[in-house]
Amino acid sequence: MDYIEVSISLQPFSDDAAEWVMAEMGELPFESFSIENEKLLAYIPKEQFSEPNLKVVLSGFNHAGFQLSYELRFIPEENWNAVWEAGFEPVVVDGRCTVKASFHKGLPRTKYTVRIDPKMAFGTGHHQTTTLMIRLLLGMEKELVGKQVMDLGCGTCVLGILAAKMKALSPVHAIDIDPTAVRSALENAKKNRVGDKIKVLCGDASLLQAGKYDVLLANINRNILLQDMSTYARSLRPNGQLLVSGFYVEDAMMLEVEAEQHGLRLVQSVELDHWAALKFVKQA
Repeated sequence: MDYIEVSISLQPFSDDAAEWVMAEMGELPFESFSIENEKLLAYIPKEQFSEPNLKVVLSGFNHAGFQLSYELRFIPEENWNAVWEAGFEPVVVDGRCTVKASFHKGLPRTKYTVRIDPKMAFGTGHHQTTTLMIRLLLGMEKELVGKQVMDLGCGTCVLGILAAKMKALSPVHAIDIDPTAVRSALENAKKNRVGDKIKVLCGDASLLQAGKYDVLLANINRNILLQDMSTYARSLRPNGQLLVSGFYVEDAMMLEVEAEQHGLRLVQSVELDHWAALKFVKQA
């Protein structure tokens, strides 16, 4: 899949301003964001990009106290690996789980190791949310055994692979809307020797089956989580658990309120570098 990179300059630059712009751009189908060298970088599939729509969103900042300008760059699919390799750093979570690529060497051993070689890039902000979701999963080590798990918006399938290694019920289910991500997830599952323990489908939350899952993982973004919360709740068994991330700390209350309306009770929250993750339990 070909992508468009939107590089946005803010004058004067601040992290708060960049995050504000990022939140508003989240209304458009951008897949990832990162802040690098005082610029906001946003990535969107080429066929979903509309420059008029981008201009409408950015025009809302005309009186925001800073100036905006942007540049566009076309990134063909074959370049994504190089982009990702240049920016991705291995993640070691609580000394118990390492997420690394095949080219990362000399890392400390941990109980769980997930090796990924994705076919597309993700913004660096996703590393924090992945870390938070892994942290929540590691806290469920005993209760995850034999449970039916769904990794929704699986991307490279880090979470689904980890769940399989933690002895969740086979197969762990995974869904992503991007066919490239689905292919990547399947390849990564094989590289981690759990290819026969993970089933990956291409689609969205409409593929979820009512009352089927004990644990549902959704590391997506605030707007999609809010939109599909009722579907998540219906897909969980009584006392099933929903783990969500992909949003900022200040958005956590909004998600908690929405979840409560669908019978989901907040039982744990964690945060890292302004990102948050929440764990809910479906009331029996």
